[in-house]
Amino acid sequence: MIRKLAAKITGLMAERSHSARKRFNAPIKIVIEPYGKGIHTTSSDTLFIAGETCDLSRSGIGFIVPSIRIKEFYLVGQERTLLAEIDLPGGKMRMKVVGRRYERVGLHDSVERYLIGAEIVEMTKEEREVYEHFLRYGTRKRKATAPGFELGGS
Repeated sequence: MIRKLAAKITGLMAERSHSARKRFNAPIKIVIEPYGKGIHTTSSDTLFIAGETCDLSRSGIGFIVPSIRIKEFYLVGQERTLLAEIDLPGGKMRMKVVGRRYERVGLHDSVERYLIGAEIVEMTKEEREVYEHFLRYGTRKRKATAPGFELGGS
């Protein structure tokens, strides 16, 4: 009995130690943040790569891209900040992320793809609210909040 209780407590603690992930595939565009770590670009030669998300959570995202680097700049490592733009059903979501880990995925070497796990480091307050609503409720629409008013009696 004590073993069952200890296993249950350990399981609950493990669940709480990381954010719950929501599996969701959406187009994503990853841009190397200019002027970071020796990267100097003009708006005409922005470095980006397109891919697809595989899971989302409050603290991070997982996405799959065809290459681990853009030109000579790796997406993971060196605390490089990436600008991510995700096409969610409610519109485009923008955030700054830092790649934390990667792994090569795919069935065959001819189709090389990389799964990247990135930590969300910055979002606007409004986008954070929309993002967390999406994580909680999925594609269901947000209820519009009507401004309250009082009727005056005469």
